[in-house]
Amino acid sequence: MKFIECENVSFSYSNNKTSDKKNAESERNVLAVDRIDFDAIEGEFIAVLGHNGSGKSTFAKLINGIFRPSEGKVTVDGLISDDDKNIWEIRKNVGMVFQNPDNQIVATIVEEDVAFGAENIGIESGEIIERVKKSLDAVDMSEYSKTAPHLLSGGQKQRIAIAGVLAMKPKCIILDEATAMLDPIGRKKIIDIIMRLNKEEKITVILITHFMEEALLADKVFIMESGKIVMSGTPREIFSEAEKIKRLGLDLPAAAAIGYNLRKYGIDIDRNIIYEDEFVNYVIKNIKLTSKNKVASRSEKRRVFNDKIIEVKNVSYIYNESSAFEKKAIKNVTIDIFKGEIVALIGKTGSGKSTLAQTLNGLIKPTDGEIFVNGKNIWEKGFKIKEVRKKVGIVFQYPEYQLFEETVFKDAMFGPLNMGFSEEEATLRVIKAFKAVGISPELFEKSPFELSGGQKRRVAIAGVIAMEPEVLILDEPTAGLDPKGRDEILKNVENARSGFDMTVIMVSHSMEEVCGISDRVIVMNNGEAVLSGGCGEVFQKGEILRNSGISPPAVNVILKKIIDRGVIIPHNIYTVADAVDFFKERL
Repeated sequence: MKFIECENVSFSYSNNKTSDKKNAESERNVLAVDRIDFDAIEGEFIAVLGHNGSGKSTFAKLINGIFRPSEGKVTVDGLISDDDKNIWEIRKNVGMVFQNPDNQIVATIVEEDVAFGAENIGIESGEIIERVKKSLDAVDMSEYSKTAPHLLSGGQKQRIAIAGVLAMKPKCIILDEATAMLDPIGRKKIIDIIMRLNKEEKITVILITHFMEEALLADKVFIMESGKIVMSGTPREIFSEAEKIKRLGLDLPAAAAIGYNLRKYGIDIDRNIIYEDEFVNYVIKNIKLTSKNKVASRSEKRRVFNDKIIEVKNVSYIYNESSAFEKKAIKNVTIDIFKGEIVALIGKTGSGKSTLAQTLNGLIKPTDGEIFVNGKNIWEKGFKIKEVRKKVGIVFQYPEYQLFEETVFKDAMFGPLNMGFSEEEATLRVIKAFKAVGISPELFEKSPFELSGGQKRRVAIAGVIAMEPEVLILDEPTAGLDPKGRDEILKNVENARSGFDMTVIMVSHSMEEVCGISDRVIVMNNGEAVLSGGCGEVFQKGEILRNSGISPPAVNVILKKIIDRGVIIPHNIYTVADAVDFFKERL
């Protein structure tokens, strides 16, 4: 039985813009969804892929009745969304979890927020209490039931938003990049919950994601481009078409990505091999064991840095100290950051990463401990904290919170002008920063709020780079971005280091990115820095990593499966590039 049916559906946004003085206000329609035909059978698990701006989120909002189609017809569980009397029932049956949890959290206490949706659809109070408890247990947030949501990390807020939808027990759940802000183990737990609801309770799932390993779990995969569905099929039908996927600017699952790159070297690996276990079986049958099987991976070829630029000594920070909401966010942290290195700060949601990052440029004053920048104690009496913020710049988790000016150029100019530079000098700095992050002149006079997620992040990064700090802190710079946008941001990070001689500290939940770009990794857990070293050192500490909410990159998981089957190969391979370098000589 078809649960969702879209027939020739289109949707346009209207942009009202004031043109030059000679013309009156004009209206421009932006076609976000373009003549889509789509159906989902009750109980199906569907993944929707596509780059930022391809129409995925608009499509999702059409399904649960937030938007009505400009043309065509959307039917959900037999109800047509254009009929006003059906909207309540459609939204009751189709729960949606948005990418940014701040857009979905409404209450002042976690358990009240989780109960909000269930209350609104008329569930009896005793049943609501039971549902809230089960939903919080499902997302590992029971201990925060009495906490104010604004005290939680971005990832923890996302879990609360998911719990709120679970408590409504809808017939269909749409997750719009809902796992983007979660740590690897937290992400897996949420997907496991969704899979269980799908298989056991026959809940229809529509998962919008940039994580290809998540898409492998689906019954069907749809790919969107410019508002249209351009590919559809089973995961195998989709990911075996590697060239098409790449042309659409998307990633492949790790096993398929390794195979795709090996075929470029003439290795006859079946393009239908897309799952980890299939690749493991292929390697075991075809690998040539040699004395050269030991290899140093690129991610282990670390530069050595000697000059300290930041020293953190026994730093702790308590939110709402001596109140009912007291929470110790970081505890007795001692770390050093060296000039010129790229450091990745990793750990599960709520581990203290963002709080620690904000202490480094003086946004937060530690409750205890000392922080030194270039050898100077930044909280010593008489030291001007403004000087630290010139040296240590930060780009926040959600760049839209950092952008506020009328145009992209004015927004990037704000920092240098505020530092006292002339308009001429500030302009030169902004143009140099824009060049480093790939912002083209046609965007200069646009409103920053018209831009895509990736463009907003680049503008926010450029605004900080234009101040030419010695240290650049990036808090989840690639979360929610498509592969092309992610790769551009990571290139920007390397450009900041090489072109501006900056030290970079990057908070991330993507272990593939971490191993591909960082010189050193610092692991946070429950407010403490528990590990520090290169990927090769850190990812061998299995138990500590598991306790810290960290799992190795997907490539490394594949390698460990091969090792577990008795093949002696190196364990220090973490990226697709490393795996291809190793296997191209041995298969």
